[in-house]
Amino acid sequence: MIFKKVKISAYKVLMQALLVGLLVGIVVGIFRFGIEKMSALWLKLFELTHDNPYWFVVVIVGLILTGVIAGYFVHQQAHVGGSGIPEVKLQLQGKLDIPWWPILWRKLLGGIMVISTGIFLGPEGPSLQLGSTIGQGVGEKFKQSKTNSRILLATGAASGLAAAFGAPLSGVMFVLEEVFHNFSSRVWMNALAGAIAADFVVSNVFGQKAVLAIPYKHTFPVNLYWQLVILGVILGLLGQLYKHSLFSFKKIYTHITWIPRWLHGLIPLLMVIPIAYYLPAITGPGHRLIFSLSGFITKSGWNIVLLLISFYILRIVFSIFSYDSGLPSGIFLPILAMGAVIGASYGMLMVNLHLMPAHLVVNLIIFSMAGYFAVIIRAPFTAIILITEMVGSLLHLMPLAVVAFVGLIIDNLMDGKPIYGMLAANMQLDDMTQDESGHEDQITVPVYEGSSMIDKSISQISWPKNTLVKLIKRGSRDIIPNGKTKIVAGDALILVIDEGQRATVYDEMTKLQGFK
Repeated sequence: MIFKKVKISAYKVLMQALLVGLLVGIVVGIFRFGIEKMSALWLKLFELTHDNPYWFVVVIVGLILTGVIAGYFVHQQAHVGGSGIPEVKLQLQGKLDIPWWPILWRKLLGGIMVISTGIFLGPEGPSLQLGSTIGQGVGEKFKQSKTNSRILLATGAASGLAAAFGAPLSGVMFVLEEVFHNFSSRVWMNALAGAIAADFVVSNVFGQKAVLAIPYKHTFPVNLYWQLVILGVILGLLGQLYKHSLFSFKKIYTHITWIPRWLHGLIPLLMVIPIAYYLPAITGPGHRLIFSLSGFITKSGWNIVLLLISFYILRIVFSIFSYDSGLPSGIFLPILAMGAVIGASYGMLMVNLHLMPAHLVVNLIIFSMAGYFAVIIRAPFTAIILITEMVGSLLHLMPLAVVAFVGLIIDNLMDGKPIYGMLAANMQLDDMTQDESGHEDQITVPVYEGSSMIDKSISQISWPKNTLVKLIKRGSRDIIPNGKTKIVAGDALILVIDEGQRATVYDEMTKLQGFK
């Protein structure tokens, strides 16, 4: 009878996960549609300025209104700013409790307004947060338990990213690998169901396809794999540069005191004017730039290499400066765009040195997107799956893995950390929940190889306060532990904890395993 009730409960959550996916597909479909139409309008306005300078008045007024409205949204709800991925991570860890509806509509409208202007920021992170708010809202409406509510929140996050990219597997893998760090079957099954539903809606209802469908025809030859090693090293170093710069640039805004913090977004919005006027193809999240690279790599000469390098410098400086302003937008697609430019720059350099044929440069563009993403986000499996879904071919798996692996080695040697984890750690959590609530909750703790808990019995471990080891999942077996039960690598520990202490237990268990 108990198992029957558990199964019924699991099916109910699955149905709710499908509902979350459908709703996320609708919302993110509207989000993408709004950005697409508004982007076309802004490009038209900048085009008109070439014929009549008076149109600059319209452009400037429009950008100021965008900055004021979006900034005011952030002023009202601080967690509307940025990509929203750090917030979702903290919510799933139990460290942050925010209302879903005030975030949802402000992020939707503010994101459309900001991202469409041509600023070097993207919609994928905000789409993930939009999805998570819908998952949170559905969990609340159905009065789900804390555990099931987190599953629905994670489902919404995966669905949001899947709908944004048109890549459901990548959406699920990113949430499992980087956001939730939970590969429980309950999590991934519901997340996958929601992601497929969301992708179905954006593909068939809104007619939107994968953001970066990049075809290529040539297999990268094995005798040139040494090029991939060099490229991986470059990506590792530049990935470190990006992460350090993202936090260094924040200091600039601390010295800007002549306007309120919530209006700092006006600065990058007005700075986009000369870029959009002279180089409209490189503006926006990065998809226009990525597609335009095909026109550059068919040419030859050192001037092309220098031009591509200048594009990278412009993209990294302006995208970081824009993101640090606190506008509601993300860095997901801009990172891929910068990776593409690095690949194109390196490829054209090798072509000019007669070390590689020109038709292979497009391969390096694709590999670099995955490698740069893997280094900065530190989600290599997501990077490989994402590029595979975009390209629609399995021929590139080995070179993708080589580039990502080498880049991660360099990042590890330099003590690199995931960018979203760094952003989450630097957030001011005035609304962090830490007090004991008296209500029961559960947390699943995977025991990885190398954990200091391995080969220790339950009684030998100093567990966090008010923590009970309820169950150990070992393969297909469920073990009810006692004090003598030993922990082995691969175990999943189901802990019963106080709901208000989830964040504390999460951190203490991480330290207990020797990972902090």
